[in-house]
Amino acid sequence: MPQRLNLTALLVDEYDTAIDFFVGKLGFELRDDKALTDEKRWVVVAPRGGASGLLLARAVGDRQRDAIGDQSGGRVFLFLETDDFARDHLAYTQRGIRFVEPPRHEPYGIVAVFEDLYGNRWDLIEPAIVPR
Repeated sequence: MPQRLNLTALLVDEYDTAIDFFVGKLGFELRDDKALTDEKRWVVVAPRGGASGLLLARAVGDRQRDAIGDQSGGRVFLFLETDDFARDHLAYTQRGIRFVEPPRHEPYGIVAVFEDLYGNRWDLIEPAIVPR
């Protein structure tokens, strides 16, 4: 089997707050939510129909708490691909997602940067169709 990225760990402050955002605002599905200990859960969210997902990891300790919302040093951290940019941009805007720039057309597709509930930056992107 070829290798693939399966999960990306995302530091969060509280599991349920993060689930509410990713499921309620971005429309992701909750794929797994299991208690591992009294304080630790295995929580996975993912775009509907997507192969990869996010492991919501509750921050423990000052170093991890300080990294919430800044896991990439202020750069775009995650890239959410869509088949209909206009539909998703409108839905996210109506749900209160904060876009930090207007949509723009690039050679690789239509894109706009938004922030999650912690300030991590994401690209919402509809790839350009590449002729074969």
